[in-house]
Amino acid sequence: MSAAAIDAKAMPAPAVSVNPWLIAIVVALASFMEVLDTTIANVALPYIAGGMGVSEDEASWVVTSYLVSNAIILTASSFLARMLGRKRFFLICLGIFTVSSILCGFASSLNALLLFRILQGLGGGGMVPVAQSILADAFPPAKRGQAFAVFGIAVVVAPVVGPTLGGWLSDNLSWHWCFLINAPVGAFATILIAAVLQEPAKKAKPQRQEAGFDVIGFALVATFLGALEVMLDRGLEDDWFASSFIVTSAVICGTAFVLMIPWEMTRRNPMIDLRMVATRQFGACFLVMLATGAILLATTQFLPQLVQQDFGYTATWAGLVLSPGGLVTMAMMFAVGRLAAKVQPKYLIVLGALVIAASMYSMTNVYGDLGFWFMARSRMLIGVGLPLIFVPIMAASYDGIPPDKTDQASALINAARNTGGSIGVSIVSNVLTHRQQFHQSRLVEQVTPSSPQYQDTLHQVTDFFVAQGNSLAQAHQQAIQWIGQQVQTQASFLSYMDAFWVLMLISLSAIPLALTLRKVKLGGPVRAGH
Repeated sequence: MSAAAIDAKAMPAPAVSVNPWLIAIVVALASFMEVLDTTIANVALPYIAGGMGVSEDEASWVVTSYLVSNAIILTASSFLARMLGRKRFFLICLGIFTVSSILCGFASSLNALLLFRILQGLGGGGMVPVAQSILADAFPPAKRGQAFAVFGIAVVVAPVVGPTLGGWLSDNLSWHWCFLINAPVGAFATILIAAVLQEPAKKAKPQRQEAGFDVIGFALVATFLGALEVMLDRGLEDDWFASSFIVTSAVICGTAFVLMIPWEMTRRNPMIDLRMVATRQFGACFLVMLATGAILLATTQFLPQLVQQDFGYTATWAGLVLSPGGLVTMAMMFAVGRLAAKVQPKYLIVLGALVIAASMYSMTNVYGDLGFWFMARSRMLIGVGLPLIFVPIMAASYDGIPPDKTDQASALINAARNTGGSIGVSIVSNVLTHRQQFHQSRLVEQVTPSSPQYQDTLHQVTDFFVAQGNSLAQAHQQAIQWIGQQVQTQASFLSYMDAFWVLMLISLSAIPLALTLRKVKLGGPVRAGH
């Protein structure tokens, strides 16, 4: 037998070519389902608490447990994807996520629900970074921006859809359907992924065998991220460092962080490559993604809260405020996907940060007479800005990253988005709480019963309630209550103004970081790292 024949026989059969856009759609579908679950349960917490006979504070662990387990598995996803193969790992994660979603829907107690939410977070947390690295390898650099645009729709639009869908399901069916809805979608996605996804041809068995699992590194990183998520999510409710639980979490988080840095820096195969985060290109992308995650989740959570709390919107109408922005985001993702092949990422990110900052600035003028479309337009402006940051930052983060590090790069970027979201929500929650107390105390100082302005207002409002058919004594009490409500409402508006100022500054902080990014070769091969 000739040498050529032997070589031909030894070579594996060529893989069947699959349209990369089909791969992009199916992995984006699975990612959309996972990211949706980070926000869909928030609005269902009162229903879960009522259905299980627990307080809303106890029920809020349904969100915390998911975020913590999600953060923990992110750190191990790159190693597990290399060890098991991306396709197998993705399918295992999707299967765990789908089955645990069904179990969440049928949970009979809070403890059971928390256990299944932890499993759901472990399954879901492994999918998104692997999906991102699958797209990075499935598309050539010239098309990578458009591929990330499809992925970006899943990651950016899903948190917007979550509260609206969760509210509708809880109002019209039951909170169980917030989890059960994942079953048919998960089954459909599993079938498609099993059919179309292929392992990358460059997979190397010997290299996987040499690279051992960094157990200590994983324990340190998981402890750091898990304790950080608990602190951020529970801090305000537990009164921060007045709580021994939060103090303990902070000590554990700080200790793990201090030990993690020298350990990971001296490992040959670290759980997370801190040297990557320390580079100019990837480090800047990491920090910009932190800011992007903060803005995305903070605005998604607190804009509906504002219109419900101070404008009297129902949960459905609050969700509709976000909907036009979601549509704009979808359209912009495709437009930015094309722009990313022609314009340097740093300039698109700067433009996106300025657009979001302008939206936040407009919201610093919030007052009681604003209508639905003012709120919707503000969200639409955010919908223009987020894709201008999100797509270029994902494309730029892979510049200089060798192929064998793409899984880890994906894990770190998604960890930045998740952690940034938690940081953003925590910051805004604290600003709203403490600044509302501050503004209310200042306003109350001005509302003195002896002042002519107070007496004039009290007289006019009393006359109004008397005209409604109330007795003079009843009208007088109603007038006093009305003035108190107005003080609280104005304090709330002022606190939201402060929160939007903070978000504007977070958005602007992305500009100098973006300007540090080096120019990438558009439409050409990505430069390999050294």
